Amino acid sequence: MIEIKYFGAVAEKTKCEFEKVSFSEISLQELLQDLENKYQFESLSFSVAVNQKIVPKATSYTVKTSDIVALLPPFAGG
Repeated sequence: MIEIKYFGAVAEKTKCEFEKVSFSEISLQELLQDLENKYQFESLSFSVAVNQKIVPKATSYTVKTSDIVALLPPFAGG
């Protein structure tokens, strides 16, 4: 199982803070496409972190069982 955590506007759109999906291994791009199809993120802007490290959405990263993926709202400097 891969755990996905949602924050900010993404959590509002999904109406949940986390969920678990049953993939043993999937590319990050495929996972994001599945989530887009399910929740219709449309023009929501968010970053992706895997195991607490920011990962570019366009990368060919493979997400594995027991990874934690977080969809994070844009950060403001301060």
